[in-house]
Amino acid sequence: MGNTLPSAAAATGTSGSGTSTDMSISSDQNVSSTNEGATTTSIELEGGVSGNEKTNPGTFEEMHKKCKDVYPVVMDGMSLVLNRGLSNHFQVHHKVNLPQATPASYNFGATYVGTKQFGPTESFPVLLGEMDGSGSLNAQIIHGFTRRLKSKLVAQTQKEKFQMVQGELEYKGDEFTASVATVNPDPLNLGGVFLAHYLQTVTPQLTLGGEFLFTRGGANPVNSVITVAARYRTPIYSAAANLGPGGINATYWHKANENIQFGLELESSLRAKESTVSLGYQVDLPQAEMTFKGTLDSNWTIAGVLEKKLYPLPLSLLLSGTLNHKREACRFGMGLHVGN
Repeated sequence: MGNTLPSAAAATGTSGSGTSTDMSISSDQNVSSTNEGATTTSIELEGGVSGNEKTNPGTFEEMHKKCKDVYPVVMDGMSLVLNRGLSNHFQVHHKVNLPQATPASYNFGATYVGTKQFGPTESFPVLLGEMDGSGSLNAQIIHGFTRRLKSKLVAQTQKEKFQMVQGELEYKGDEFTASVATVNPDPLNLGGVFLAHYLQTVTPQLTLGGEFLFTRGGANPVNSVITVAARYRTPIYSAAANLGPGGINATYWHKANENIQFGLELESSLRAKESTVSLGYQVDLPQAEMTFKGTLDSNWTIAGVLEKKLYPLPLSLLLSGTLNHKREACRFGMGLHVGN
């Protein structure tokens, strides 16, 4: 298969409890390039807990990451993903989806990791792109000007029309992270969506921060929303919450041992007057090269994904299932990932 780069998927973006702003590719990327001598260069953006010393808290989007990573990503129908490393810095991937109820789809993506390094774990620029069969494009450029200052540009198109353009500038201090972003800016009419995030490490375990969202133009000419956030974490558990005018989003993650971890999530909407509670868990079986993720929520939905690595081949087999007892609906899926 040649030298490979782990694929970097373009995913979701900025979200707060009081806001449902899902408009960007997530800043939580882990892009690496592997040389022939097994030297790895990666981008790792999540803040960590280091003994009794204060560290950078990470980004606002990562507040609930520990809990979110425990939950399974379910599939519907058949899925095939092929990753191919063309060089130490360039990788392409192909995705074929054959869902049960919707038409089949094909996606082609590419990842480039540059040679500008600020340390053994950071390499810039990073270019990510993915296009489907209809010509819709999802692209992202990440570049680090210095070790602390980073920029990101995101663009999404629907066929030949632009759907979203986002620009972001982020600064990471020793004990804080500050960022500003704009989505679909309209300089002529002084419109668009503008966001500002700030996180501060108060103690080695406690992080406080918030999000300011300002919109101008459209159906609501001027609107602003403030969301506050808090997180308390240790190496074995983490509790986080976002509170805003729209509701609350709270999570709890716990690591029972080296192979078992679980998470709890509460999502409450004050506008819709609805709340959802879910439990997720992950079980790793290293000797069997298997990982199982499952979830159960208050809407009577259970779901699970089993991933089995087929060593020594670079293959992973995934089996997925979802069942809603209340609606008597179920979905099943199977996927095969080729490459790293």
